Amino acid sequence: MSTITPAVMPPGPHEIQVPRITFLRGPNMWTYTPVLEAWLDLGVLEEWPSHRQPGFIDRLLSVLPQVAAHHCSPGVPYGFEQRLRDGTWMGHVLEHVIIELLELSGLEAGFGQTRETTRAGTYRMVFRVPDETVGRTAFDAGLKLMHAVINQQAFELEPELAKIRKAIDEFYLGPSTAHIVASAKKRKIPHIRLNQGNLVQLGYGALQNRIWTAETDLTSAIAEGIAGNKDLTKSLLRSCGVPVPSGEVVHSVEAAWEIAQEIGLPVVVKPRDGNRGRGVMLNLRSQDEVESAYAIARAEDPDVIVERYIEGDEHRVLVVGGKVIAVSRGESAWVTGDGRSTIAELVEQQINSDPRRGNADIHPLEKLNPFTNSVIQGNLQRQRLTTESVPAAGQRVLIAANGNHAIECSDLIHPDNAFTCVLAAQVIGLDIAGIDIVCKDIAQPLDAQRGAVVEVNAGPGLLMHLKPAQGEVRPVGDAIVSHLFPEGQRGRIPIVGVAGSENTTAVARLVAWLMQLSGARVGVACREGLFVGARQLERGDCAHWEPGQRLLINRNVEAAVFENDPISLLTEGLAYDRCWVGIVTDSKPVPGLEQELMTEPEHRYKILRTQIDVVLETGAAVLNADDETVLDMAKLSDGDVLLYAHDGQHPALVAHRESGRRVLYLEDGFLVRAHGNAVADKINLARDLSPAAAALSHAALLAAIGAAWALGLEAQLIRTGLDTYGTVQPETLVIA
Repeated sequence: MSTITPAVMPPGPHEIQVPRITFLRGPNMWTYTPVLEAWLDLGVLEEWPSHRQPGFIDRLLSVLPQVAAHHCSPGVPYGFEQRLRDGTWMGHVLEHVIIELLELSGLEAGFGQTRETTRAGTYRMVFRVPDETVGRTAFDAGLKLMHAVINQQAFELEPELAKIRKAIDEFYLGPSTAHIVASAKKRKIPHIRLNQGNLVQLGYGALQNRIWTAETDLTSAIAEGIAGNKDLTKSLLRSCGVPVPSGEVVHSVEAAWEIAQEIGLPVVVKPRDGNRGRGVMLNLRSQDEVESAYAIARAEDPDVIVERYIEGDEHRVLVVGGKVIAVSRGESAWVTGDGRSTIAELVEQQINSDPRRGNADIHPLEKLNPFTNSVIQGNLQRQRLTTESVPAAGQRVLIAANGNHAIECSDLIHPDNAFTCVLAAQVIGLDIAGIDIVCKDIAQPLDAQRGAVVEVNAGPGLLMHLKPAQGEVRPVGDAIVSHLFPEGQRGRIPIVGVAGSENTTAVARLVAWLMQLSGARVGVACREGLFVGARQLERGDCAHWEPGQRLLINRNVEAAVFENDPISLLTEGLAYDRCWVGIVTDSKPVPGLEQELMTEPEHRYKILRTQIDVVLETGAAVLNADDETVLDMAKLSDGDVLLYAHDGQHPALVAHRESGRRVLYLEDGFLVRAHGNAVADKINLARDLSPAAAALSHAALLAAIGAAWALGLEAQLIRTGLDTYGTVQPETLVIA
């Protein structure tokens, strides 16, 4: 920061310039999660922190009062307000403004940093956000707010929040999928979003499973097709002893009335293939009602079902992996007349005003539109009403009889009913199913009350269990994750990351070769290309995020090695969240760092430490003790640490051995592996290496063998790998 000299702020308008915005998609030097990084050039504002701009603080807090409560560096509530009044720079203020805008838009942001660069008046500002579009939208809104406050201009907050919320709705995971992903994170299972929708991969490579909201890659397409055919579903359930209402498929209004008479009134009329209660009319007691209901159902599907009406409430039972996980009871939607308002107005006032209702994925219940919903219109017609009717004060009007699951009742379900629901899911073949039961009392067996299973749904909604109107939230995401990954499984393949500027490609290729000899199909993303097993999938520099992600998505990959270029680490982040082994070869400068304003040794330390920060607690860091900056990273590893150096008498190696830990070094033409005071193995550098291995630098050999040791590879396998390295050339896969 420069010395503050001006006594009067020069005339404006004043703006923060933004030379660059970068989205870091993986773990990075700031944090473990994606962040948006912006370079901020404060210009003249560098001389005008918050406390020197007359009225700035009051104007800011009048627009965004909640930001005052941020903890900030004092670590207490309202710490940020204290910073404002003591004086803080505009980049730091912008950071907190953006975080607050995200919070007001419904996200838990909570992380940001603003740091000086080597260029006077230019700062790096970052904030946590999982999606780039959402981050840029929030950044633009925050910058606009800051400029308005600085230049004493009007600012409308709500339109900007609406833009951020719209971006969240469009680009974030839906709440059900996000809940499952959060459950996976609790288990330390990694995830990759595969599209802009809700298709998500849990786990890496060969150990992955995929979800699409409440569907998984274990969900049978045949079972989904069966569940979508209500008549076939009933036939299969009935054959296995599951109670279902009697009924038939009809194709004419005359047949509908004929079957209704055979079954006996009251009846239900519904489309054979439908969901969310569309086209379903209940408790029909006359020919006119049946015929009107047929027209409504026929608009949804040419095949219409007429079946016996079951008295009672509709219950949604969630079955996951052969277990009942949650039960929610439905409630009918009614309005009560006031003698003044139309039914359409009453629906808005008494039903759609419920905060649980909305048209976005975050709402467990949909808003009801009496003008376009044929079922609502049918219900009103049966009551001899229309949307424009004005009910008398106190008159109750039925709007929707089903589709409003809101009351949590999982603890009440009778064991017989739970067994029936599990059986229904198994008969259809669904690993995750929403079983709809109609009965008077879920705590009593269905047979005793003539209850029945009326539908089996694939890909059931989860929000009713996550946001019930009454009762506790059920851990449905935990159940789905446990179904896909039994206890002890985390979907993690062995991953090795190599960072530095020297020998990193050679280290990555040799480590991959040694791992492959252990029987794994190994993927490699490095400067020489993208490889899976013996095949080269792509030529050229693949030591960055996107090729790395492609390896992790590939189901054929059983282990993976990644070369991490320092520039890629700085501008993209790592392709993976955690690794088994992290190697740092050196901290020497690389071309391009000067353009990134990262020219000092402490800058390189901050960049390269990312590789060690992500080492698993069951893994290990492999560090070059000959480089003091790299050696200092040993304290960062959550797992073990292996040190290597050319000289076995290096003080760091001596101390490491004395503490009973593992080291590698060179001695009299041998590469020595030592564990504490014991020598574990010696490799003759003149005799035991293939020509290709012998051509590698000693530093590369030390790092690669250290990684193999950290992975638990046997000494004989390592020797065989060194003897055969380079004898098999990779095939190039040509895609026509």
